[in-house]
Amino acid sequence: MTLLRLALAVVLAGMLSGPAVAAEEPVKHHALSLIGEPKYPAGFTNFGYVNPDAPKGGSVRLADIGSFDSLNPILYRGEAAGGLSLVFESLMADSIDESSTSYGLIAEWASYPSDYSSVTFKLRDEARWHDGKPISPDDVIYSLGINKEANPRMGLYYKNVERAEKTGDNEVTFYFDVKNNRELPMIMGQLTILPKHYWTGTDASGNQRDPMKTTLEPPVGSGPYRIKTVAPGRTITYERVKDYWGKDLPVNRGMWNFDEVRFDYYRDDTVALESFKAGNLDYRQETSAKSWATSYDFPAVRNRFVKLQEIELRRSQPMQGFVLNLRRPQFQDRRVRQAFNLAFDFEWANKNLFYGKYERVGSYFQNSELAAPAELPQGRELEILNEVKDGVPPEVFTEVHKNPLNATTDDARNNLRKAAMLLKEAGWEIKNGVLTNKETGQQMKVEFLLVSPMFERLVQPYLRNLERLGIKGALRLVDSAQYTRRINVFDYDIVVGNFAQSDSPGNEQRDFWGTESADRQGSTNLIGIKDAAIDKLIDKVIFAKDREELVAATRALDRVLLWHDFVVPQWFSPLVRIAYWDRYGQPKVLPGLTPGFLQVWWFDEKLASRLPGPSKL
Repeated sequence: MTLLRLALAVVLAGMLSGPAVAAEEPVKHHALSLIGEPKYPAGFTNFGYVNPDAPKGGSVRLADIGSFDSLNPILYRGEAAGGLSLVFESLMADSIDESSTSYGLIAEWASYPSDYSSVTFKLRDEARWHDGKPISPDDVIYSLGINKEANPRMGLYYKNVERAEKTGDNEVTFYFDVKNNRELPMIMGQLTILPKHYWTGTDASGNQRDPMKTTLEPPVGSGPYRIKTVAPGRTITYERVKDYWGKDLPVNRGMWNFDEVRFDYYRDDTVALESFKAGNLDYRQETSAKSWATSYDFPAVRNRFVKLQEIELRRSQPMQGFVLNLRRPQFQDRRVRQAFNLAFDFEWANKNLFYGKYERVGSYFQNSELAAPAELPQGRELEILNEVKDGVPPEVFTEVHKNPLNATTDDARNNLRKAAMLLKEAGWEIKNGVLTNKETGQQMKVEFLLVSPMFERLVQPYLRNLERLGIKGALRLVDSAQYTRRINVFDYDIVVGNFAQSDSPGNEQRDFWGTESADRQGSTNLIGIKDAAIDKLIDKVIFAKDREELVAATRALDRVLLWHDFVVPQWFSPLVRIAYWDRYGQPKVLPGLTPGFLQVWWFDEKLASRLPGPSKL
């Protein structure tokens, strides 16, 4: 509409409806939430889970497993070093005590129209890069383009972002090609912001930098830390930026207290544990139930030099399972995938390997209101499912999905018999001791691709069960670099997948299960799903008009994913197990979504002085 036509329209509207009313001023939000009202109001001084007077100082040494060959924070190729998020920031900072809630960081406020067709961020005037240059709208616009180009996951995540423009003094607006996607303003606040002047400039040797390539040149960031030293593939150390521009913001007060944070790399977590016991590492999160039960009775624990702590978090649990790659022909029949689930004896593994510490995961949104209820679909969920009825397994409407149970040895034998029957129905038969497809002559051979040795003891008994069905299985343990390369190009039969979810799912579901991501290298569609009904359900989630609609749509998606038997579900535990040398303080109340060690703990000089030197441990 031209300006003249617009003016005439306004005058005519005034003549017809009375005196003209000024356009409503857009609401400037200090925080964004997809759940409800943010916990902290405008003008708050600090988060409730911090000690605002926490001392600054000291150091911490952490372990990472594998290796690294890049300091590029956005590129999906290569292996990025641990801790790069300490250097780079986003427009908004996620709360680690509230689900799907973020507060202004680089951005002072955010504003969006009622149809969610755009979002505007006002950048803080004081926001600075580590080299002193101000963070500008040009940096934000540049960052959107580079994130989408360099990382296919981000390309899909920001698919509906049409463009970004400078729309005011230190303001930038993102315009969307769809309306009523409630999540888009928040996910734009999560965009990693890069300095345009740095990435379009040259390095010390005069070579043009390329954000599309890996690099070991320490980059310029804007966060509370900068890179101090790098030994490629071995260790990386970050130092606290003493004049950090955002240190007094409410989202940072009482946080980022360590002067130095160091990541040492180990090929094996068992070696990392021994290094922790020897006093070479300061803090670790234990992911092995066996290790937690058997490996933490050493002198430093008995002498109370090392503390052990179990923390129950308030968050949904991820679907972790053996991913069956649908790009392989043997997994395209659902009956085959069901047989693989029947052959996995979780109860035996939990008793003999995990000391009974785990529960079997039974949902892609475990331990949340988003999980499909243990009853047949009803209400709005049923209405949504009826829209895709012809494209989903019929059991979605007639049965509640349950994992097979092996409470007794008879259960285990019966489940293997059921698996054998399903394989036969799917056209497979035993020939010369090997399960063979009757039509193609293809033998059923599968390889488990692993990067962690801890999973070998789980896969071995699983392989024995598969062998009873005539399936020839093998496991291949590779280093992290090779594993990353093969994952990115989907070169595997079976891998362990972990699909972490928020309490407000949205655009990331396209990357997990959407058709468009199935052939996009580097996506998280590890399964290789190409399903029109699932695509429709994903859109129902993304464009849900309110929380009630979102819950119904997510439950429908969860139910359909489960009945496709895309994965062999493994386990979960709501507890986080941590061990640390007793030289650190922590707030009285920890955040509910993570222990927050690097964010909110601090070095305690008094506690540290009572610990013996390494030679006396």
